[in-house]
Amino acid sequence: MVERGIDLVYGGGSIGLMGLVSHAVHAGGRHVIGIIPRSLMPREVTGDPVGEVRAVSGMHERKAEMARFADAFIALPGGYGTLEELLEVITWAQLGIHKKPVGLLNVDGFYDPLLSFIDVAVNEGFITQEARQIIISAPTAKELVMKLEEYVPEYEVGLVWDDQNQMPSNSLVPEPLETPAITSS
Repeated sequence: MVERGIDLVYGGGSIGLMGLVSHAVHAGGRHVIGIIPRSLMPREVTGDPVGEVRAVSGMHERKAEMARFADAFIALPGGYGTLEELLEVITWAQLGIHKKPVGLLNVDGFYDPLLSFIDVAVNEGFITQEARQIIISAPTAKELVMKLEEYVPEYEVGLVWDDQNQMPSNSLVPEPLETPAITSS
């Protein structure tokens, strides 16, 4: 459970919807930070943003900053970039890289097809029922923020990312396999 409440760190999605989420979080006395690559600022930043806006050099830095500062992740209705970032933070949670809640602002059922797909993947055994619980959805910003604040991770992965004994070799070259000698008679 998030003990001090949700602060919001955001990157993309619908500008209008981001404003709704920002205002819901800000109204609760929380800090709001927007992180955006400098090259996207002229295209993406319009009007008066809520909270602080930090410009970064590119998408990789943006993701790293979002992951470092966020108490939770929220995906708004969006396109390929939103889906890519959403699936990455879900994967990070499944692997134990973080235990932060991941929320979908499911406005007018926008994410219903994705949630149905994930449920099919659970039924087919590609995603565990525990991992399915990583995703929290709600139709309004206020309800989603409340659910994120109440979130308690209910899955265990058994990986410790700082444990050098569990880290794979950094070599991209596979170890040679021992092959039996071939002799002719």
